Amino acid sequence: MTISQPTSPKISSSTSPKVRRLRDKTVTLAHGSGGQAMQDLIEALFISQFEGKPPTALEDQARIPLDELTAQGDRLAFTTDSYVVDPLFFPGGDIGSLAVNGTVNDLAVSGAVPRYLTCAMILEEGLAIETLQQVVASMVNAAHQAGVKIVTGDTKVVPRGGADKLFINTAGIGVMRRGVTPAAVHIQPGDAVLVNGPIGNHGATILVAREQFALETELQSDCQPLNGLVDAIVAVCPEVRAMRDATRGGLATVLNEFADSAQVGIRLIEDQIPVDDAVRGLCELLGLDPLYLANEGKLVVVVPPDRVDTVLAAMQSHPTGIHSRIIGQVIDGQRVALKTGFGTERIIDRLVGDQLPRIC
Repeated sequence: MTISQPTSPKISSSTSPKVRRLRDKTVTLAHGSGGQAMQDLIEALFISQFEGKPPTALEDQARIPLDELTAQGDRLAFTTDSYVVDPLFFPGGDIGSLAVNGTVNDLAVSGAVPRYLTCAMILEEGLAIETLQQVVASMVNAAHQAGVKIVTGDTKVVPRGGADKLFINTAGIGVMRRGVTPAAVHIQPGDAVLVNGPIGNHGATILVAREQFALETELQSDCQPLNGLVDAIVAVCPEVRAMRDATRGGLATVLNEFADSAQVGIRLIEDQIPVDDAVRGLCELLGLDPLYLANEGKLVVVVPPDRVDTVLAAMQSHPTGIHSRIIGQVIDGQRVALKTGFGTERIIDRLVGDQLPRIC
């Protein structure tokens, strides 16, 4: 399924005539057979939601005008990711918004302007059509918020037990800004490390939603697009050293990757790392470390020391960076260390194993 001339996303009503063409209440193997049932599913759910325009919408590729891309930069950024979160829906997001925002953010932290996404879905026989409709609508909302277009895709159906309800793969294309080349190898001693808000919310939210703890909590995932925040940063600091969204493995993993790539050390200040009380309390209860919990809307930024105040102000002026803080400094050495509130120091190493599987 391809949308070759994409337009601005718009949510279609679940009661539209095309959606009503789906006679089945659940996904069947016929929806992946290439026949009429599959065509009905694609036209009613995907093309209608993503605003494809037949007949070109049913071609096997997207056709993207090069002049639109070269007008914004001189290189392309290209990424792909797969999403297998359990449960599919959780406070603050779902697998659909996760798939869009995750790929948008992977492009944005490279310094690129995200433009186009693909969407491939693996559906398990028996998945409720209503569930699929909700996921697609969520993807449309997320794409609209991030300012990107979903231009091509694919659908596969596997027998019961062949998947866990729904898996999504998204790939993304962005345009690299001229003169902006963030990469971990550029990090130098003396640079400052910043984060755009409290860490660990996504991982903690998934844990509570999955295990159904008898806890009263207002935890919500931080699932959100970061490309607008990146725009604000590079506007005032095109020489930004490195950026990364702290997803699986959390803040600790990102900083260890930075330290390894640049052959530097990083010293964090525990009291300056923002952690919501609900996340901190859950971690204390279960023996987890928020530094390793997943995030889906947290940006780790490293900037030269003479630009830190300017970048921090720019981040705090953006809706997704209001709670931004300076959390540490790059130093000589090759390890990540945390200065605790007691004045001691502990090494923050890579996570051995996984605190929480299938979080994105």
